[in-house]
Amino acid sequence: MEFLANDNWIFTWVILPGLIFFARICDQSIGTLRLIFISKGMKKIAPFLGFFEVIIWLLAVGQIMQHLDNWLCYVAYGAGFAAGNFIGITLEERLSIGTSIIRVILSSESPELISALKSHNFGLTILNAEGAKGQVKVLFSIIRRKEIALFLKTLHEFHPTAFYTIEDVKEAKEGVFKRVRQQSITGGFAALLKKAK
Repeated sequence: MEFLANDNWIFTWVILPGLIFFARICDQSIGTLRLIFISKGMKKIAPFLGFFEVIIWLLAVGQIMQHLDNWLCYVAYGAGFAAGNFIGITLEERLSIGTSIIRVILSSESPELISALKSHNFGLTILNAEGAKGQVKVLFSIIRRKEIALFLKTLHEFHPTAFYTIEDVKEAKEGVFKRVRQQSITGGFAALLKKAK
């Protein structure tokens, strides 16, 4: 196949930059996921992802070193890096792995909200506190990230002006959590691919 020869312009200016772009998307997406998993303490899957990340990276860099006079390879390398970051973060958001803590500050009593959250089996810790404008209620809940949308939907339904913050939790033990179907990392990727079709 002539168009795959190194001296063919189609290979040099179209196929090679395209392959480098695709390789960088793959390795940077994997790398972004790996860093996120490390920050969540998932030390078993991170090395597995790191192996594939570095192999793909070596292949891409190897092609660049063989074609130093091809400026389009540099552009493809940079563009793939940028796109890989975006895709990696998007994948992690869709997978929604881990737990988060939600803090809600209510300026008034809201027994309906508390009752609704408890009816969804969200564990709550409720404190009385002093805010800038007087007495407030502070709700704490540690939930799986997959459940954040339901929590916020319930919150907005009963108390649309409530102030809240959400942060990732590296580790949580015991507590009250909703029972959800366990889903593996590979199962999460399969679900993403199904949605994309």
